[in-house]
Amino acid sequence: MATRELEVAVRVRDRAAVIDLRGDLNASAETALRDAYVEASSGGTDSVVLNFAGADYINSSGIALIVGLLAQARTHGVEVSACGLSDHYREIFEITRLSDFMTIVDNEDGAVTGAEGRKDA
Repeated sequence: MATRELEVAVRVRDRAAVIDLRGDLNASAETALRDAYVEASSGGTDSVVLNFAGADYINSSGIALIVGLLAQARTHGVEVSACGLSDHYREIFEITRLSDFMTIVDNEDGAVTGAEGRKDA
């Protein structure tokens, strides 16, 4: 299977920074994901949404990168949520208990609305 290098784009939507992920989330994605998180979390928002709608493949190294991102976010008080996960990867996030440390919703609208609701509470 040919791998597709991870491409990331960071944008701000309402009060959340959205990181769009396209390609494969594996060990070679570390720099791209780390840089995207730094950009997203330094923009004055308190919430980061990982949009997996364009992610093709996530392996154990990719899961480890997400765990590291969640640890960093927790240290800095940044809420992280995920959207756009396929049923397969959503199940993996539940089995690995990543879902205990971030909100998982079906789509970006739900993630952004949820981020706004958590900040207004």
